[in-house]
Amino acid sequence: QVQLVESGGGLVQAGGSLKLSCAASGRISSINVMGWYRQAPGKQRELVAASTSGGGTNYADSVKGRFTISRDNAKNTVYLQMNSLKPEDTAVYYCKIVGTTSGYWGQGTQVTVSS
Repeated sequence: QVQLVESGGGLVQAGGSLKLSCAASGRISSINVMGWYRQAPGKQRELVAASTSGGGTNYADSVKGRFTISRDNAKNTVYLQMNSLKPEDTAVYYCKIVGTTSGYWGQGTQVTVSS
C-alpha cells in the first residue's frame, strides 16, 4: 500500500510564496513520474507541473516562470515552490506519483491566494 502525505498549503496574499511537499511511503518499487495537479471550484483537475525520473520537467503555461517542481528521490518526496502567486492559483493541489504499474494520489492541500 502506498500513501502520499502532502503539506505546505495555506492562505497567502497575492505576490506571496508557498512551498508544497508530498512524501510517498509504502511499497514503491520505482517512481517514474511525480507531479502536481490542482482543481479549482467548478473546474476540472489540471496538471500544474510534472517531473520525470530522467530529469525532465513539464509545466502548465499559466505557471511557467513562477512555479518550480523538484524531487528528492532518496526521500520519495516531490516539492512545488510557488512564487508570485495570483488569486487564480487558488485551488486544491494534489500530488500524484506514477510507478511502473500504478498511479497514486495525495489527499489534496488547499492553497488560497487573496487579492
